[in-house]
Amino acid sequence: MGSAIEWAGDPVSFRPATGERIDEVLGVLDEAGGWLHARGITTQWPTRFDPSWVAGDIARGETWLVSVGGELSGTVTLNWSDALWTDLGGEAGYVHRLAVRRRARGLGGLILDWAGERAARHGADALRLDCVAHNPALRAYYEGQGFSHRGDAPGQWGEAPPVWLSRYERPSAR
Repeated sequence: MGSAIEWAGDPVSFRPATGERIDEVLGVLDEAGGWLHARGITTQWPTRFDPSWVAGDIARGETWLVSVGGELSGTVTLNWSDALWTDLGGEAGYVHRLAVRRRARGLGGLILDWAGERAARHGADALRLDCVAHNPALRAYYEGQGFSHRGDAPGQWGEAPPVWLSRYERPSAR
């Protein structure tokens, strides 16, 4: 991806989220969480994200706002470590909280490609992510994006019940 990225004929921009824009990040995440819950997918994401869950990543410059044609359309966090992956070696970028607004459905693949290129520039060989193991549609989506299943592991957020997570990996740059 060169400096000029387009999606559906409109320019795409990636800006680091700042503390002043945390409500925009939360708005996209809450919209996605609400959509999931309306479809009966209740253990993947909450309907409302607590600001404390994203504030650290924003402060470290690891959360990004994605705009298409000047309209906020998505968000993604790209971390450089993840406790869920300590059993596997290698340098990797870890995608978390990838969400797009419904009007930008289909933008996720471009965001994943951008994250992979960013990870490669950071010196990472792999791009990794996880999702709830019992969401076959999401698992198929990631496999369709070139990710390989790297096993399942237990995970837990806060006081929520434990859930099995499927781990996925692909080369950082394709």
